[in-house]
Amino acid sequence: MLSSIANMKLDLKAVKEQQLSIDFLAKKLVEGFITGLHRSPYHGFSVEFAEHRLYNTGESTRHIDWKVFAKTDRLYTKRYEEETNLRCHILLDTSSSMRYPAATQAKLHFAVYASAALSWLLHRQRDAVGITAFADRILEQTPVKSTRSHVQKLFVMLEKWLQPVKEHYATDIPAVLHEIANTIHKRSLVVIFSDMFAGPSGHDELLTALMHLRHNKHEVIVFHVMDHHTEVDFAFDNRPHLFVDLETGERVKLRPDEIRQNLIASARQNLAYLRNKCGQLGIDFVEADVAEDFNHIFNAFLIKRAKMR
Repeated sequence: MLSSIANMKLDLKAVKEQQLSIDFLAKKLVEGFITGLHRSPYHGFSVEFAEHRLYNTGESTRHIDWKVFAKTDRLYTKRYEEETNLRCHILLDTSSSMRYPAATQAKLHFAVYASAALSWLLHRQRDAVGITAFADRILEQTPVKSTRSHVQKLFVMLEKWLQPVKEHYATDIPAVLHEIANTIHKRSLVVIFSDMFAGPSGHDELLTALMHLRHNKHEVIVFHVMDHHTEVDFAFDNRPHLFVDLETGERVKLRPDEIRQNLIASARQNLAYLRNKCGQLGIDFVEADVAEDFNHIFNAFLIKRAKMR
């Protein structure tokens, strides 16, 4: 089971008061979870011996086991397991809508800490990981490596995105996913942390972008990061509120009851659409409500992944 830190929900106030670094948090969140959950589907000739297999005429004789040939008078080649058996690209949505609620920026905090925990877990399993921060375009991108020094650089990068920013970053997830799909050349695991607001491209183009990743044989996981209490259930008191679009700065003053039913219906329809389409594409869709316990969401996901192996 994953360790708990300050009874994290994420408990952002507790995290700030204790001045816990991302490095420390990631290691503690992963602590106790069993590593080495998967073996490589690929075989190489460089790391750990796996098995013998019969030599096929025309193959290179480089890896023939001559000692076995001397004993059996039959040609066998050595087969090896690759040590780095997974390449993971973490896509972190840093658009302004991820800094909601404005008082806590809980959506972005969840995405950052989950990215850090996943990076550390992959590093512990000797897998290669890289992070891409994006909004309406790619804002920052790291290479995909498995070294300890590289993971430390990822933590520094993630820490930076937790700092306040003056710019308003819009969202265009489909454009970014298409760009990523065109630049990832090896079959990889792509993990997306986002509220999945498609922006001007719309949901149809978002679906096309996800299909692009799957068409290229990548495994895709979507963490749909939302504050369900307000963004899905629209649970605001029925008094005048000033609503501000964090990406455009547009302001609207109204009573929640004036739009509550339509907004709830639209939010739930969009959520169901994403969930169903991801299911059809074979994409693991994880609903991450930032009001819930961080460990509950992330631990349940990791246990589910372990059972799938």
